[in-house]
Amino acid sequence: MKRLFASLALVLSVGACGISQQQEVELGTDYARQINSQLPIVGDPELNRYINVLGDSIARLTSRGDLDWRFFIVDSREVNAFAVPGGFVYVNRGLVERTSEMSELAGVLGHEIGHVVRRHSIEQMEKAQGANIGVTLACVLTRICNSDIAQAGINLAGGAVFARFSRQDELEADVEAINNTVRARINPIGIVTMFRTLIAERKSRPGGVAGWFATHPLEEDRIAAAQARINQIPAGTLQSLNRSSSRYNSFKARLRSLPPPPPPRRTR
Repeated sequence: MKRLFASLALVLSVGACGISQQQEVELGTDYARQINSQLPIVGDPELNRYINVLGDSIARLTSRGDLDWRFFIVDSREVNAFAVPGGFVYVNRGLVERTSEMSELAGVLGHEIGHVVRRHSIEQMEKAQGANIGVTLACVLTRICNSDIAQAGINLAGGAVFARFSRQDELEADVEAINNTVRARINPIGIVTMFRTLIAERKSRPGGVAGWFATHPLEEDRIAAAQARINQIPAGTLQSLNRSSSRYNSFKARLRSLPPPPPPRRTR
């Protein structure tokens, strides 16, 4: 708890003058520590190795490749993903299981990496009133709000400063995702096909993807914007980029072999 209150004090003290990268990393490290102690994080070494190798292959080629990027799989059947300032990226097992090829998982990671690259969460903090930041972080990192911290995978974060980004933020993260995946020699079409999968499920079984749509505004025009940007890439270049791999297939098979995710844990 001392670290928690130190983080709150840091945010309050720098809110008026801007948050530096060092401060961002310090905040993100404390947030990640709290999140990892409360959410069910997949501990399988092989699965963690794959998600970190894939994520790092994308993140290290961005303008913020100097961050110590970390990637985690949340053992939740809910569909969601989120990023913590400083380079900590979380993707729910339920979302990974809905990907059908490596490019779709890479697109999700590239999008969340994009939020960190653009410092969207930090911008929210800098614009917020200091008192509101303190209340928000207390709800995020403690039990005083009686939140269901595991529901939808990221409610402890998604309802506060790490998600619920504006439509403009989401569009910017989509652009970053396309650029990020192409730099990593991965076909960005997975971004569009993943979005379409989620849209289709929202129509047929909305409860399964409610967490994603609560924190990631997504409509057909956003998909069209991503597709239009991809269409600007030469066809020959797109054809040379990877869409899947045997390692991805092994990763998915190993993930499916795990016991079912635990039920959401409610705080008292």
